[in-house]
Amino acid sequence: MQSPREILSDIWTSAGGEASAPDALMLTGAEPQLPSSFRVAAAAQVSIAASALAAAEIWKMRSGEAQEVAVDMRHAVVECRSERYLRVDGKPPPPAWDAIAGVYKTRDGFVRLHTNFPHHRDAVCKVLNCEPEREAVQAALMQWDGEAFETAAYASGAVVAFMRSHAEWSETLHAKALAGLPLVSITKIGEAASKPWPAGERPLAGIRVLDLSRVIAGPVAGRTLAAHGADVLLISGPELPAIPWLTIDTGRGKLTSFVELKDEQGRATLRGLLREADIFSQGYRPYAIAGLGFAPEDAARINPGIIYVTLSAYGAAGPWAERRGFDSLVQTATGFNHAEGQAAGIGGPKELPAQMLDHATGYFMAFGAMMAKARQAREGGSWHVQVSLAQTGRWLWNLGRVMGGLGTRDLTGEAVMPFIEEVDSGFGALGVVRHSAILSKTPAFWARPAMPLGTHPPQWPVRE
Repeated sequence: MQSPREILSDIWTSAGGEASAPDALMLTGAEPQLPSSFRVAAAAQVSIAASALAAAEIWKMRSGEAQEVAVDMRHAVVECRSERYLRVDGKPPPPAWDAIAGVYKTRDGFVRLHTNFPHHRDAVCKVLNCEPEREAVQAALMQWDGEAFETAAYASGAVVAFMRSHAEWSETLHAKALAGLPLVSITKIGEAASKPWPAGERPLAGIRVLDLSRVIAGPVAGRTLAAHGADVLLISGPELPAIPWLTIDTGRGKLTSFVELKDEQGRATLRGLLREADIFSQGYRPYAIAGLGFAPEDAARINPGIIYVTLSAYGAAGPWAERRGFDSLVQTATGFNHAEGQAAGIGGPKELPAQMLDHATGYFMAFGAMMAKARQAREGGSWHVQVSLAQTGRWLWNLGRVMGGLGTRDLTGEAVMPFIEEVDSGFGALGVVRHSAILSKTPAFWARPAMPLGTHPPQWPVRE
């Protein structure tokens, strides 16, 4: 199996990075760190290190100053479970899942339901014609074959997944379509002059990022860009459901505004923000944002030279390209839950010990955005960065398996404490996981506290 350094070097050069840049990187720690048969610790370390190395290279472009970058594997793993370790005024997170979310049997296997948003829960119950109670849901699902329910549920606006083995997933038309796509796609989508770097003392100082994302992967990307000095403006709708604990954990470093994209006034506001932005990062349901007038080509026309970042669940090609999805569902659909269950010797699905597809994809989003921004500064052009949970899953699977990895003891609170810091916020005193990438010249930190959604006006701060 490749070492973490070798894995990172492949990702780095595939995105156009100079082959010598990873020489400045120090990776410490050893696998395994968590109970899993997959290389989740390596995935955490490599994805965070890739984003940090991109920040260091941008600083070198801006200032001429090289620096060292270090990422410890245990710290990286803890950061990729940051939502578990968040404390607000000393209190731990509430239960993470809705009452009917989770795994159920069908006539021919297992399905997983994601019902944390009320409209997703309602859609499941409408398809099943049952009350939102676990016993009623299970009884109704025993009348279905798993794949037929998955298809019907998606058609009704629900988000679910039928559990497949990796071999079964690999035979689907969608998996075959993804096989030819890179982990992080960076493509030129328009002509534009190169934009000079604004003044500032951090890698992304003065860089303006519009963050239109929810839950974990997209918000982690915005949090990471903010950690390196970007002005990140999180745009949400006043009626959009959110998961408060995740909003707090991933809101560090960001400004946050409400903009109603369902009406023309809100869309005009967003267009105005976009004209002054450097990066537009979005995790809307595939093609939904295009319907509002903010497709990649639209953004490049509004603001030539924009870096447009697209997050999806299942990737940009294939019959599932328009499907909604979350980490837990992609794990189920693509073979991870089946494989972990087999490795554990149980007769059903078993989750990875972290939302690793989400977190790693978030860091790859930030990595791709920075690599594209550096390219824009050198060459000009407008650029489109594309990542997906399914592509990150494909990459993680291909890293190989850890023999006996499920026998690893999970991290205790005592093991996690060295990576926690206390900060103020608009929610109270927070205990949060510090960023695990250590940059010798431009330390990563969040200059703005996490604040409730909609706290700030929809406008950019004045550049230095």
